[in-house]
Amino acid sequence: MAVSSSPIISPFGVNIISADLGSSSTGLPRFNFCSIQRNNRRPSPVIVLSSKSSKESWSEAKRVLMEQYGFNPDEALSEPSPKSKRKKELKEAGKDKQIAPKEPKPPRTTHKLLTVLGGKARRMKLLSPKGMDVRPMMEVVKGAAFDILQAAGGCPASLRPGRWLDLYSGTGSVGIEAISRGCSEVHFVEMDPWVVSDVLRPNLEWTGFLDVSVIHTVRVEKFIERAKQLAGKEPFDYISVTPPYMEVDYAVLMDQISNSALVGEDTFIVVEYPLRTDMLDSCGCLVKITDRRFGRTHLVIYGPKWAEKKKKKEKLLRGVAVEV
Repeated sequence: MAVSSSPIISPFGVNIISADLGSSSTGLPRFNFCSIQRNNRRPSPVIVLSSKSSKESWSEAKRVLMEQYGFNPDEALSEPSPKSKRKKELKEAGKDKQIAPKEPKPPRTTHKLLTVLGGKARRMKLLSPKGMDVRPMMEVVKGAAFDILQAAGGCPASLRPGRWLDLYSGTGSVGIEAISRGCSEVHFVEMDPWVVSDVLRPNLEWTGFLDVSVIHTVRVEKFIERAKQLAGKEPFDYISVTPPYMEVDYAVLMDQISNSALVGEDTFIVVEYPLRTDMLDSCGCLVKITDRRFGRTHLVIYGPKWAEKKKKKEKLLRGVAVEV
């Protein structure tokens, strides 16, 4: 006995009901014609189709049905569907369409706009990339930072001898200034190979400071994680942090630095940061010595507590001298 499924609308304007007779059904599908009354309308023909539940039987049933209604099954079944036809057209159009080659990027170039402000290499010009690929510290900010560090260290004419770590070094302008003013060794951390090979290293060779420099071509985050392996077990005397403003989270970055082996009790940290950025009053065991604004750029310096006390004493002595 055939069990009818839900009606399917036929492309020939008739209703087809397919049913599966099970494995006992043999031979071609059978068609039973009948009519049903719908809403007092004219009776519409219904075809009950009983067949095997296989693709071959269903295909044969379609052919028989088409022949019953006067269609050529070979032409109807071989004609692709509109969707398949559209896919083929798009594929052929893609083959004919020529992909325009990408224009090569213009070569990166440099110019000499930066200057060493003090020390042995004073007034020497430094290379920097054209464009905004690398944003060196402004000279007015750099000059103020070194004046504060020299005064805080108790030697206004030069820096206390020690090691300097220049994070996000770029052109190397800050680290070179540190060597020129008295630092014995500087570690430069810069991840861009082109900047290292075409800007930083030539600047160190030009100033004669390559022998007292160590270049780390690595991301700053990786360098901080592997500080002991890359830079030795001793903390640095000075650290400069001049990152691309929009590419770092200052709270996360400063937390990583303060909790690393890079910082000791006598370390000074110089941080350049943008407007509307909140900087803490301390960085690990270090306290904020100064926080200045230069237009949209801010400069904060953290240092040991003895440096802050010395600064307050100098202010007090200056006030006494003015009164006298």
